[in-house]
Amino acid sequence: MRASVEVADIFRAAGPAYRTAHAGHLSLAQLKVMSAIEHCRTAALGGHVEACADCGHWRITYNSCRNRHCPKCHGAAARTWLAEREADLLPVGYFHVVFTLPAEVADIAFQNKATIYDLLLRAASETMLTIAADPKHLGARIGITAVLHTWGSAMTHHPHVHMIVPGGGIALDGKRWVSSRPAFLFPVRVLGKLFRRLFLTRLIALREAGRLAFVGSMAHLADRRAFLRHLNPVRSKRWVVYAKPPFAGPEAVLAYLSRYTHRVAISNRRIIRFDKSDVTFRYKDYRRPDTDRHQVMTLTADEFIRRFLLHVLPRGFHRIRHYGLLASSSRKTSLALARELLAVAPPVMNDPPAEPDGFRPPCPCCGGRMIVIEVFERWRQPRGPPGKTATNRENAP
Repeated sequence: MRASVEVADIFRAAGPAYRTAHAGHLSLAQLKVMSAIEHCRTAALGGHVEACADCGHWRITYNSCRNRHCPKCHGAAARTWLAEREADLLPVGYFHVVFTLPAEVADIAFQNKATIYDLLLRAASETMLTIAADPKHLGARIGITAVLHTWGSAMTHHPHVHMIVPGGGIALDGKRWVSSRPAFLFPVRVLGKLFRRLFLTRLIALREAGRLAFVGSMAHLADRRAFLRHLNPVRSKRWVVYAKPPFAGPEAVLAYLSRYTHRVAISNRRIIRFDKSDVTFRYKDYRRPDTDRHQVMTLTADEFIRRFLLHVLPRGFHRIRHYGLLASSSRKTSLALARELLAVAPPVMNDPPAEPDGFRPPCPCCGGRMIVIEVFERWRQPRGPPGKTATNRENAP
């Protein structure tokens, strides 16, 4: 069911004026995201006509933009991705670990997204793999699925990594499975200290190699001494690493992944209203107690668009990555060995359906199967199916 107000509605109404006001300051990637969201599921992208095989009811369905930042397009991508990941799950407990950058470093990341986001993912994963391999903690090779998020609930810039980690791993000699404690993976203070050291060491190396850019209010950080002074406060600050309690079974892991892997900065269902000048939406204020976290915020349309565009990722950047046992180069071999050590049978792989009918909603009149009877190109409107009454036409979306 369509949300009453969508990000697309805001972009279509306020986007042209925003592009004019910020001409020369928007990246090509941001402009492409705006255009994709504005045209998603409209005649601009073409579409097809569906008819019910039972009662003959028909409807027009427009194509999706398939942009990874679009709130309407991540659902199908998430379903496909989850179907592929389901076969990777092991019959063990899974943990959820979150690595967050302090504000001083997040400011640098804002002007160096591809470089710092990549460093964040690599430093966080290496931290987990290093601590897991230490015999004092687990002494094993673990698997990690890492997902980068760049936003807080109010769409502010807040880079952090969510990780799903099985509660155990393959011993370093490859001869047994080593299980973690049921409700404890690794001490977060140990993770935080190693993460801080790895990240800062490599961040300084990036600056020395000339791979960081500083403009505007941060231009002074181009000076080495100013850069090091900027980092001084975070050298002794505790870096936030949060380990949540383990999931209650593989189904809960998949439910979590479906919410987090393909999420965008804000979903359409969080938007309450839009009056052509202001946008009101729901968000969570994590500084408040649990019972009082759900809040409502109103922003001007320009500010709403600005915040949304903060989270457009660099072209080609992979925000979902796999490490350790789940690294693509060795995933099949590692998972087969893990199942052998756990004495469990490999998953039964079902053949994919011949066509994606599962994603096509049934007939709203009788629940019958809808089939495609006409395909039309971009910027074209479809012809009405022959022999249909005006009533049917009026009922079509």
